[in-house]
Amino acid sequence: MTEPDHVPRPGLFTIAREWGRIGCVGFGGPPAHITLLRKMCVKDRRWLSAAEFEDGIAACNLLPGPASTQLAIFCAWRLRGAAGAIVGGLCFIVPGLLLILVLAALFLAGDAPAWVRGAAAGAGSAVAAVAVHAAADLVPASRRRARHRVRWYAYLVLGAAAAVIVGPYLVLVLVACGLAELAFRRVPPPGRSGALPLLVAAPAAAGGLGALAWVALKVGALSYGGGFVIIPLMQAESVGHHHWMTAAEFTTAVALGQITPGPVVQTVAVVGYAAGGVAGGLLAAAVAFAPSFAFVLLGGPHFDRIRSSAAVQAFFDGAGPAVIGAIGGSALTLALVLDHAWQFGVLAAATGWLVMLRRGVVGTLLGAGALGVAAAVAGLPLP
Repeated sequence: MTEPDHVPRPGLFTIAREWGRIGCVGFGGPPAHITLLRKMCVKDRRWLSAAEFEDGIAACNLLPGPASTQLAIFCAWRLRGAAGAIVGGLCFIVPGLLLILVLAALFLAGDAPAWVRGAAAGAGSAVAAVAVHAAADLVPASRRRARHRVRWYAYLVLGAAAAVIVGPYLVLVLVACGLAELAFRRVPPPGRSGALPLLVAAPAAAGGLGALAWVALKVGALSYGGGFVIIPLMQAESVGHHHWMTAAEFTTAVALGQITPGPVVQTVAVVGYAAGGVAGGLLAAAVAFAPSFAFVLLGGPHFDRIRSSAAVQAFFDGAGPAVIGAIGGSALTLALVLDHAWQFGVLAAATGWLVMLRRGVVGTLLGAGALGVAAAVAGLPLP
């Protein structure tokens, strides 16, 4: 990796201020985060070269977990080592985390006013459309990289079926698809990497906060392909298994993860809030984001070797389309929890707005929330 010449590296205070600013204004998910980081680090401040930044994107996309969060941590690590990574990562994450916990307290309150419940129901109605949009955006690049189209479609279908059928064990299917591609190409697995996902995917025996921490660990360590792939896992655990929240509350949680700055993985903080209040939300977020820091701090010096590994590339060529299928499959499970006819109308409108007209996610969810408020004012039934 090359570095810009004669550009002084920022101090920790500057990293805290600039990464915190992106954490406050980074609405729009990973594309917005990457754009803001590139503008700051490469174009405006010239702290990193364009090649160094692009290498960081490629390396972070090979890791499980929220890629844009890992990129923010990686850029800060390149500038100020471990201390920079910790300061930059925390300042990037914390603003959105605080905001989503405040919104969770408002929207999950048992005595919330009708307009709040309507906004939650309206935004939640559009979440399935957001899942379809997220999957559709990933398809072209993944299909271009595919070495074998039939296997690519097979992995896609398996991922979609797993999201609908197996819930919390979805990650086992994703790992199996990656290992299958390794076998087809006759590439040896990369050391013991396959054992950790299988171990972490095992069901948790603990209850209470222990179960919450286990779910958050799986969210942070096993979300191959971005935040949306963990939606089926979280839905199965938080709604079906542990009953921390209702299905309608879960769709609200996903919507809040989309309209707040920061990564979609922040949704786990809402699940944590439902399970254990503010302490539960903070615990879930801390456990979910810890793997991202660990991956960068421990793996950063080896990113070039990881990217050039034939085994890693083959694994993600199998797991990648399965992830896309799982994201698309999650749309069905999210749509099936809608209760009222007007919510399906909102879903149809959001699908057209996002998928056909290619509009933004944040605006779509805010518009859907406004339709929910109108439904509440009109006296339509609410979940």
